[in-house]
Amino acid sequence: MSSADASKSNNSAPEAVKPTNFLRQIIESDLDKGTYATRHWGGAPGDAQHHQSGQVDEAKIRTRFPPEPNGYLHVGHAKSICLNFGLARDFGGVCHLRFDDTNPEKEDQEYVDGIIDAVRWLGFDWKDADGHENLYFASNYFDFMYRCAVYLIEQGLAYVDEQSADEMKANRGDFTRPGVNSPFRDRSVAENLQRFADMKDGKLADGAAVLRAKIDMAAPNINLRDPAIYRVRHAEHHNTGNQWCIYPMYTFAHPIEDAYEHITHSICTLEFEDQRPFYDWLLNHLREGGLIDAPQPRQYEFSRLNLTYVITSKRKLKHLVDNQFVTGWDDPRMPTVVGLRRRGYTPASIRNFCERIGVTKDYAWIDYGTLDGCLREDLESKAHRAMVVLDPVKLELSNWAEVFGSAEHLEDCHLPALPHAAEGESVPERRFTLGREVWIEREDFAEVPPKGYKRLFSGNKVRLKGGYVIECTGAEKDADGNVTKVLATVVPDTKSGTPGADSVKVKAAITWVGVADGLQAEVRMYDRLFTDPQPDAGGKDFLSLLNPDSLKVVTAYMEPSLKAAQADDKFQFERFGYFVADRKDHRSDKPVFNKITGLKDSWGK
Repeated sequence: MSSADASKSNNSAPEAVKPTNFLRQIIESDLDKGTYATRHWGGAPGDAQHHQSGQVDEAKIRTRFPPEPNGYLHVGHAKSICLNFGLARDFGGVCHLRFDDTNPEKEDQEYVDGIIDAVRWLGFDWKDADGHENLYFASNYFDFMYRCAVYLIEQGLAYVDEQSADEMKANRGDFTRPGVNSPFRDRSVAENLQRFADMKDGKLADGAAVLRAKIDMAAPNINLRDPAIYRVRHAEHHNTGNQWCIYPMYTFAHPIEDAYEHITHSICTLEFEDQRPFYDWLLNHLREGGLIDAPQPRQYEFSRLNLTYVITSKRKLKHLVDNQFVTGWDDPRMPTVVGLRRRGYTPASIRNFCERIGVTKDYAWIDYGTLDGCLREDLESKAHRAMVVLDPVKLELSNWAEVFGSAEHLEDCHLPALPHAAEGESVPERRFTLGREVWIEREDFAEVPPKGYKRLFSGNKVRLKGGYVIECTGAEKDADGNVTKVLATVVPDTKSGTPGADSVKVKAAITWVGVADGLQAEVRMYDRLFTDPQPDAGGKDFLSLLNPDSLKVVTAYMEPSLKAAQADDKFQFERFGYFVADRKDHRSDKPVFNKITGLKDSWGK
């Protein structure tokens, strides 16, 4: 054996492979070079003068999560949250929560509140080392954005265009031909300043004019062909009310917001890659004009999350909600953070999932089973076990009175809440009773057993888990031939945990719930919302791909330990998977449980 082979043999455990994250290398390089080491922080967002008057920033980097409050966050946003807040945490920095609220017609306080709650639930906050909360609204920077726009006009770098929207679109050109200069492009600075003031003062109607950056109508990157940076919108804003009737375009507002907050690394998804030249163009000019401080932010892009069997388009998700294909934004089948939370996913499982899939620029689909795998890992050692019967049929032990002296006798049984507790961990006991009648799964009895079947059929013995060995004697049927009751006899002196437990060998143990103390509950059996692994790809009609069996509601029987379940408590229902007490509908007198996922990956099947 060679020394190399010997080495491999003696070290059989594979080395942990860290997930790819190219952004870490970028940040590490910046820190090594001291790119932002002398950067000052004014204690709050502000212009160049404001930050220059502050102290050297204690935060080594500043990132931001900038959602628009026009809907609920989804699993793709969760990746961005974990990335931005995680990088700030790992490199001694701070991540800002900023609401990009520059579009008054689509934004609402409901979404603001929902986003704050979602980020906190995922386990992140936005505080400086001194406890200062970095929670910001882009709309609070409107005055500064207006000031920046005026500066561009004064420098001959912006103009008011009064072409119609159709004219501007036609004159923009395409990838095969350059754009055509607007007839308003060569207006004087004074005239542009006046018309922009008219826009601000409400003298122009919606759509009558836009402010455009003056760059190059022949630029190969169409985003540099004099992009619009301000438009007229006579609309009330959730934060600023009716103070403004002009609003900045996102491509203009976003870099200014970053600079105003002294962000170091502005991390976006790849669809913003072709906007980066404008991002840099704008900040370069504003820095030269002394409006923003150096060093200015830099934009970096990563691939968005593409998760199988999921759509993340806000428009399409809203269509599902508005047209009642689902019960709301928090429907447990929805890929929204509130939906995942209600389904029963844990913050730790989502964070681990986002870490595991890594950060790249590659366009790839992530198998949904990866997320479920992270959930199972999180709950395996935490979720208390319970026996539940989802498709019940009654089992009668016909010799019960003979063995125990009374048909009403109840035998105390118990099992650990966690079968594989950590050393020194105190694990509570689940207590329940076995009587003459119990509920069992319908699939646990077969009149004609298939090959290899080890459960109940005439003459076969099984163990009632945590209870006694029983022997099947047959079944009762209704007029249609359906089994209404399974019949069996209890084998004396075979109770689990007693000296006689091993006196009778059986090949199977089945779960059950006692009729005497069983709890009736509603169980919602959730499955994937779509039948196609890529329902939003290639121009598919996503509505035609909805899974008609994505929700089945059953009436189940559960062991009495679940009477104490509180909303959002999670359990492993033995043999079936992980379930959660519904955080919205569950009550002690009317229990409701949601299926989160099975015990093994079924997404590829």
